[in-house]
Amino acid sequence: MSLEIEKLLDETGWHLLQELQQNARLSYSELGQRVGLSSPSVADRIRKMEEADIITGYHAEVNLTKLGLPMLALIRLGSNPGQSCNHAVAQVNAIPEVLECYKVTGADCAILKVVAASVDHLEKIIEQISQSGPASTSLVFSKPMKRHTITHELLERAEPDVPN
Repeated sequence: MSLEIEKLLDETGWHLLQELQQNARLSYSELGQRVGLSSPSVADRIRKMEEADIITGYHAEVNLTKLGLPMLALIRLGSNPGQSCNHAVAQVNAIPEVLECYKVTGADCAILKVVAASVDHLEKIIEQISQSGPASTSLVFSKPMKRHTITHELLERAEPDVPN
C-alpha cells in the first residue's frame, strides 16, 4: 500500500469507508457523527479517497425480480480456438444482460453474471454468448449471504504471519 493510501486509511478512514459500504446514502453530517468528524472533514476525506481510487463508485442495489428479471445465471466462458480471451470478453461486454464479467485463470477465460426475464430469454442470451466461446451455465437459486464489507481486520488477516 502506498504512503498516501495508508494516510487516508487510518482508523477514522477505515471507519468512514465501512460506513459508506454499508450505506453510501448517508449524509456528510450523519457520517461525521458516526466517525467523529465535521461534515467538511468528511467531505474532504471522501474526495481524497475518490481521487486515490479507493472509492471507485456508488450504486443502488436493485431487486431484479421486481424489475421483471427473475433469472440470474453465472456463465463460465471459454474462448474459441485461435481467439484471445480479450476478444471474447469484448464481445460479451456488448450484451446488456451481462451485468458483470470477470477474467479468470483456469480452463475458462471469463465468468459472467447474467440476468434474464424467462427461460426463453436466457436461452437467447446463452446462444449469443456462445458465439464468443463455449459456455457453461449455472442458474442461481438464492443468495444466502449478503456482500461483506471490506474492513481493516480483513486485510490484517491476509497479511502473512511473521516468525519471531
